Amino acid sequence: MIRGHAQSETPCKAIELYNHMEAERAVTNGFTYSFVISACARSGLLREGEQMHSKVIANGFCSNLFVQTNLVNLYAMGGRSVGVGNARQVFGEMSERNVVTWNSLLAGYVRNRDIDMAYGIFNEMPERNVVSWTTMIAGCAQNGRCKQALALFGEMQRVNIELDQVVLVAVLSACAELGDLKLGRWVHLYADKMFRFRNQLVLVSLNNALIHMYASCGLIDEAHKVFLEMPRRTSISWTSMITAFAKQGRGEEALRTFHWMQCSGASEARPDEITFIGVLCACSHAGFVDKGRHFFECMKQIWGIGPRIEHYGCMVDLLSRAGFLDEAYRLVETMPMKPNDAIWGAILGGCRIHKNAELASHVAQKLTVELDPDRAAGYLVLLSNVYATTKRWQDASAVRRKMVEMGVKKPPGRSWVEIDGVIHDFVAGDWSPIHGYSIYKVLGEISAQAKSEGYEADILEKLIED
Repeated sequence: MIRGHAQSETPCKAIELYNHMEAERAVTNGFTYSFVISACARSGLLREGEQMHSKVIANGFCSNLFVQTNLVNLYAMGGRSVGVGNARQVFGEMSERNVVTWNSLLAGYVRNRDIDMAYGIFNEMPERNVVSWTTMIAGCAQNGRCKQALALFGEMQRVNIELDQVVLVAVLSACAELGDLKLGRWVHLYADKMFRFRNQLVLVSLNNALIHMYASCGLIDEAHKVFLEMPRRTSISWTSMITAFAKQGRGEEALRTFHWMQCSGASEARPDEITFIGVLCACSHAGFVDKGRHFFECMKQIWGIGPRIEHYGCMVDLLSRAGFLDEAYRLVETMPMKPNDAIWGAILGGCRIHKNAELASHVAQKLTVELDPDRAAGYLVLLSNVYATTKRWQDASAVRRKMVEMGVKKPPGRSWVEIDGVIHDFVAGDWSPIHGYSIYKVLGEISAQAKSEGYEADILEKLIED
């Protein structure tokens, strides 16, 4: 019974049964402790797990492989440096270890975002299984090391480890971040061949990852095709599709998808706070001011979702883009939380579009006081752009001088592009790439052609950013 509950969705009941068992002075063994410690780990009950550790020592089961492995997992799942340190201590005391023990410690370091230590453990492992590879690849992908994640995936294939759907989800996440469409398509074909065409159930998370990958690579119709073919959808599926449409400026389709979501009636399709960020973002990009106001009220009144700062940011962006700058500023003043730089930046962007230098100056004063210099740099450039568009040259020059005095500079733009399966990284103003000269030559030709066809570049802004 303890084992059954420990492996179920109600692991806490395993601990309750153990307490009854102990009250009746029933005899316990290593398996009992293993399952109860596992239940503590799954329930997030670290203190109860530590108490079980004490009983393990008192009753002489501290050398049991299964008990020790579950103790490593208990402390590793606790996260933070202290938890992982305790896991490492138990691990070091073990005379025998199996791949499950190694995987538990590896997962602990990944959960603690210590990818370097995790990589060290991974390299030390005498044996690796698909869980080991998946943990390491997912850890890299989730912590900004996407190129390393894909390199590990290539190595995993070379050593002929069978791929499961969980590792494919992690790989697709890295592909989405890097814009690696070629590998993303390969994963899609592999999933169809190995799972879908064999009538095996495809994880919803894998389909969600495919939607995210295609959307991140700009192939919204491909993402929508995956979405339409899904036999089952969760709120993440709906939200991913809504957000994909929103980011591409396809506001009508985003809102139609949201309406469909509401009409589906499925318990798994209930909108959450992330869904409403996508909906409000769609309204902002499409300029649907009235609809944005409506959905902002609905999320509170109908769905009982309290707006987070991200929702306020979407509304401020929507109102500012549409020229309702006074309403946007009033909304900021009534927010229950302190506005962040993104919200002030949205108002500054609106000021630039609608040439409201007075409000921009007021907002910039708040930003320079509240933000550290490096984070304020981009907004100061934006303020100087507002002054330039309204021909307030002295003010624009004063902002530039202030930036020099503060010793700040706007971070250069950065982008990635995949060509023939190779991902190239570009930074604005960087001539170091092999084809740097050719790139800028083509850019000059495009600019000349645009000018010959009547396009007038915003020279004022260009001068200020340079």
